[in-house]
Amino acid sequence: MLDLTNQRIVSLVPSITELLNDLNLGDQVVGITKFCVHPENWFRSKTRIGGTKQIHIEKIKSLRPTLVIASKEENIKEQVEALKDCAEVMVTNVVDYDSALEMIALVGKATHTQEKAAAIVQKIKTNFLKLEAYLQKQHFPSLPCAYLIWKDPYMVAGGDTFIHSMLQKMNCFNTYGNQLRYPGFDFQDREWQAAKVIFLSSEPYPFKENHIKELSQIFPDKKFVLADGEMFSWYGSRMEQAPAYFSSLTGLLNDAG
Repeated sequence: MLDLTNQRIVSLVPSITELLNDLNLGDQVVGITKFCVHPENWFRSKTRIGGTKQIHIEKIKSLRPTLVIASKEENIKEQVEALKDCAEVMVTNVVDYDSALEMIALVGKATHTQEKAAAIVQKIKTNFLKLEAYLQKQHFPSLPCAYLIWKDPYMVAGGDTFIHSMLQKMNCFNTYGNQLRYPGFDFQDREWQAAKVIFLSSEPYPFKENHIKELSQIFPDKKFVLADGEMFSWYGSRMEQAPAYFSSLTGLLNDAG
């Protein structure tokens, strides 16, 4: 049997930290970021090595990691590269549904948990197929939408993001899908004018009901919905839960069609 007792993993990506937990790697994970809030017991007990954008390199090295898992989007390239002399560094690049599944498989391979990773991938595929069947049965229309991630200035998710891919999975057309990453915008933009549904994410900016009230007064013709940001932006094992959550949103969105 493969001996994993010597593997020491540092995760710089919150959603991948959750995945490592679901791969039953609690004994191997020695360091996480301050934003790795799932699972809660890891957040309380594991060594925190800074944030995703400002990691403490010497603290990480002191943990004697054998594997550091990072993200092209979430982590700073120069900081990650500074760790290559102390551990194997795996840089993930998740931009959509398919690349998220590929990432899970690669993490499984790197941590010698291929069978568990394959089971998670299969569960995700099954649940998204159920979502697709549900939307078809409900004749859920394709809704033009925008997904707000930040305020002051307002920013939205563009077309080359994982969030965009999740919007597509729930049959929502991202009106900002022709733009890259997380652009700022103006309320006079044709993309904003075209959107019927506006999602306000719980992260990274913590939108609340008062923001919906404020925007609804200005744009009474649009449907504003608070969105669980983890369901839309956390790739990894959290994707198992996303389809059921997306199904629950359809009742809120039906009158926007």
